[in-house]
Amino acid sequence: MPLTHLDEQGRANMVDVGDKAVTTRIAIAAARVVMTPKTLAAIRAGDVKKGDVLGTARVAGIMAAKRTHELIPLCHPLLITKVSIDFEYVEEGVDIRATVRCQGQTGVEMEALTAASVAALTIYDMAKALEKTMRIENVRLLYKQGGKSGTWGENKQKAD
Repeated sequence: MPLTHLDEQGRANMVDVGDKAVTTRIAIAAARVVMTPKTLAAIRAGDVKKGDVLGTARVAGIMAAKRTHELIPLCHPLLITKVSIDFEYVEEGVDIRATVRCQGQTGVEMEALTAASVAALTIYDMAKALEKTMRIENVRLLYKQGGKSGTWGENKQKAD
């Protein structure tokens, strides 16, 4: 299969999506910030000096999704209709789930992955004074819907 982001000479190429059908596009991505129980307890209690860790990470993830085309060179600017960033406390730290939607001619996978990544980076930034050994792990695409390739992933029921 030829690589769509390379031209005949092997140079970077932004794909022309002009002839693609406009469909509902949804992508869900996830990440985890691993930390000590002490750091997790401080985040849960709101005892981090920089402020509301998850509230700030939520806004950062939303902003990141909207600016993905400025960060990833061959991404198209998209009219995103919805971004949600959800967090779950787990024994190891904080799980992040980013959902992005649009009506468009290309998918929103990169926007969801960027949102989850930046939310994780923001959690790290907000809590690094408590623990510099936190780790960002398992950034991944969970689900995508829309376009010629259809639906992929096991989290369809959670995409709405």
